[in-house]
Amino acid sequence: MPGKCDPADFPPLAVTVDLVLMTVHCGRLAVLFQRRSQAPHEGDWALPGGFVGVAESLDAAAQRILADKAGLSHAWLEQLYSFGDPARDPRMRIVTIAYFALLPATNLTAALDRRDDLSLAPIDALPDLAFDHTAIVGHAIQRLRGKLDYAPVAFALLPPLFTLRALQDVHEAILGTTLNKPAFRRRMLDKGWIEGTGEREEGSAFRPAELFKIKP
Repeated sequence: MPGKCDPADFPPLAVTVDLVLMTVHCGRLAVLFQRRSQAPHEGDWALPGGFVGVAESLDAAAQRILADKAGLSHAWLEQLYSFGDPARDPRMRIVTIAYFALLPATNLTAALDRRDDLSLAPIDALPDLAFDHTAIVGHAIQRLRGKLDYAPVAFALLPPLFTLRALQDVHEAILGTTLNKPAFRRRMLDKGWIEGTGEREEGSAFRPAELFKIKP
């Protein structure tokens, strides 16, 4: 039949998922990496990732890899972008679907305690990464920074009750810049994402700051 596609006419192709797991650690935006145990790039740092099963959805693969590689479960993951340069992997044609997540630092440091092949690196001091993972990390950082102004993503790094100072600290770490305190607080309140609780923080050496929470 004219125009009929024969699968044998196409070279082998595989699909993988790579995870960009980010947090704010010691006041800096950082990413979780895993040291590769096999070729290619054996011994190099890379994003946690793996192949997608034939009968597995992309989201299911992302959650499985999150559990297998980082020991985390049920984290919120957002699909970032697909990377398919034919030369990105020397083994064969591999297209990867990148996901990213912003997680509390305690979650990722707990993952480090469980495995000795994981490392948390600040974005301004990234190691040499395998494949095209440096580009993937850069894309994730741009997406995260772009979302800060229109989506309440930064609250993933805060406890249920937080001060405006803590909220500003998180934004500054993600953006890598210092923000004007009055302007930032006015913008956060104007967005309608948060509300005051009337409670005050404890243990402060100065006047205790008011605690806020996310609006229902």
